[in-house]
Amino acid sequence: MAQVEATTERVVTGKPDDVFDALADYTGTRSKLLTEHFSEYEVREGGDGEGTLVHWKLQATSKRIRDCLLEVSEPTDGELVEKDRNSSMVTTWRVTPAGEGRARVVVTAVWNGAGGIGGFFEKTFAPKGLARIYDGVLANLDAEMQKQ
Repeated sequence: MAQVEATTERVVTGKPDDVFDALADYTGTRSKLLTEHFSEYEVREGGDGEGTLVHWKLQATSKRIRDCLLEVSEPTDGELVEKDRNSSMVTTWRVTPAGEGRARVVVTAVWNGAGGIGGFFEKTFAPKGLARIYDGVLANLDAEMQKQ
C-alpha cells in the first residue's frame, strides 16, 4: 500500500483570516463551496473549525464514491485538517498571505492507496481527478469571497 497525495492551490480574493474563516464555517459558507461531486452534506457536531464533525459523500468518478465522516482540527494558525473516520484520507487546507487582500490556499489530500495494479492506476490517476475537484471548490471559494 503506497501513500497517494493530491495537491492543488489557488490565490483567492480576501484577507487570509477571512478566507480561513470562510473555509472553517461548515454550517454556512463551506456547503456553498462544494461542487457537484459532493452530496449528503451534514454537520453533525460543532460547525466552526476545530471540533466540527461533518459528513458528505464524495463522488470522484462514476463508480468511486467515498462516504466521508470528517473530524476537523486546527493544529496550527491558518491550517484546517479534516481526518476521515471512514478511511485513511486526511485533507489539509493551508491559508497564507499572497499580497494585499489576497490569500494562497493549498489543499493536500493524502491516503493509503491500494496495492498491485489497482494501486498503480490509483496513484497515477486519482491525484489528478481529486485535484480537479478541489480546484473547483477553490474557484467557488474565490467567487464567494468576491461577494463579500
